[in-house]
Amino acid sequence: MAISVSKKNTRATKKVEERRDSCCGFFNSLLCRVIFRVPAVILLFVLIFLWSSSATIISGNMVHVCVSSRKLNNLYCLSAGAQPNFEISLPVVRNSSTSTEAMPGAINRETKETVQPVAVVKNAFDDARDDEVAIAMKSVEEQLEMQRSWISHSNNQNCDERGIFVYDLPPKFNKDLISQCNDMIPWTDFCRYFTNDAMGEPIPKLGKNWYQTHQYSLEPIFHSRVLKHPCRVYNENEAKLFYVPFYGGLDILRWHFKNATDDVKDALALELMKWLQQQRPWLKNSGKDHVFVLGKISWDFRRYRGSKWGNQFLELDQMQNPIKILIERQPWHPYDVGVPHPTSFHPHSDDDIVSWQQRIIGSRRKHLTSFAGATRPELPDNIRTLLIDQCNSAGEGKCHFLDCRSGQCAGPETVIELFTESEFCLQPPGDSPTRKSLFDSLVAGCIPVLFDPFTAYYQYPWHLPEDRSKFSVFVDQEEVRQRKVNVVERLMKVPVQEREDIRSYIVYELLPGLVYGDSDSKFSKFQDAFTITMNNLLERMTRL
Repeated sequence: MAISVSKKNTRATKKVEERRDSCCGFFNSLLCRVIFRVPAVILLFVLIFLWSSSATIISGNMVHVCVSSRKLNNLYCLSAGAQPNFEISLPVVRNSSTSTEAMPGAINRETKETVQPVAVVKNAFDDARDDEVAIAMKSVEEQLEMQRSWISHSNNQNCDERGIFVYDLPPKFNKDLISQCNDMIPWTDFCRYFTNDAMGEPIPKLGKNWYQTHQYSLEPIFHSRVLKHPCRVYNENEAKLFYVPFYGGLDILRWHFKNATDDVKDALALELMKWLQQQRPWLKNSGKDHVFVLGKISWDFRRYRGSKWGNQFLELDQMQNPIKILIERQPWHPYDVGVPHPTSFHPHSDDDIVSWQQRIIGSRRKHLTSFAGATRPELPDNIRTLLIDQCNSAGEGKCHFLDCRSGQCAGPETVIELFTESEFCLQPPGDSPTRKSLFDSLVAGCIPVLFDPFTAYYQYPWHLPEDRSKFSVFVDQEEVRQRKVNVVERLMKVPVQEREDIRSYIVYELLPGLVYGDSDSKFSKFQDAFTITMNNLLERMTRL
């Protein structure tokens, strides 16, 4: 990652110059003089190398790396394929309180072998970094506020001036991708997840509205609902919003674990752009009134130079104007909008939601907290390992660990049953900051314990409240890493009444808007996740 250095004297540079004289006066050594004859640019590069952490999370077939540029527009976590002969060569700057695992081979920033003059430069660099972090986080907050301004505060059933046009794309852009389900992921047959309008096979044990839904099934689920939306129009001149049913997540998923070239991975998205540029509605407003629904995380569509993971669909110039609905947004892209991961609960009516609410609000919570996940044996100091250790040593009834490496999490039944029996559910970041498990816990009435603000707070402004204390407990993952907090002990101190208030809010206020009804669902009292999303999209277009 290139780092541009301004020729102007910044505040950080001036501090370095001021400290240089005092430093040399103190050491009065040849070493000090030699070091300060080295250009500042080189010292900064040395600092970056010394300061980088040497940890890279590798879980299953994913490499989890956090990178950030000097402008902090990439202060986020990437998913990368752990494939033979695949290396990530980007240098990494650690400048976030979010997950910051860096590149293999770098020196740990906590090493005490750094000479004092370099430490002086590091302190100056810290000052500039802190300023940039503050600016970057302010930008995120402003973008979330803009997205919240599009929220429709009424379940408007009137379709006047609210027409939705659904493009009839050539099947290679959607249906043909589903037909490749048996070869999409090498170790499983994906086809069983696309039955019942992509809700998957039923789960009678959990009830009539429960299915084996895959976390990457959002695209066909959403498509089937839009086709039956009451505001759908067939004349493009009557439309306010244009929906492009491209299954981009399934397109890139089929190449994740195959030795495909970048040209192959980019081909279908480029074909789609050529097709859209021949459509009059697209040309009329340059895609500003178009929406794409993508069932994977934003980073899978933002391949960076030197990376082999994903494609460049969302980096195309033509894709900067449309709204992109994703299960995980890139926080510095204003038109990336996060929506809930699909869960296994797909109610058909208001009564189905009420019935489930009554079931979980009265559930006996025999575990104070629980964690369904897997350790990282190659990284014993990772937050997951620490959480598991704290959980296992907490004592009977305090914390239950469900080890997903043993295959116990293969189906949703075991996980949902555990969550309905737990007061709190630990939700550390997974292969990326967000987790489907977050929404599983909320649907089960289990209060999520979050460790990274990018897991939820900066992701879902349409479906989660701005006041995070209403639905979650936050513990900074840095405190966990530094062993400053025992999470189980902290949760024990949360008053029972406070737990009940949070759970009541989750179950009665949030839950209906976090699930996707079945393809024929009819709601009058509630708005599900799909309805909220469509109403807000239409509200935005009306205001524009």
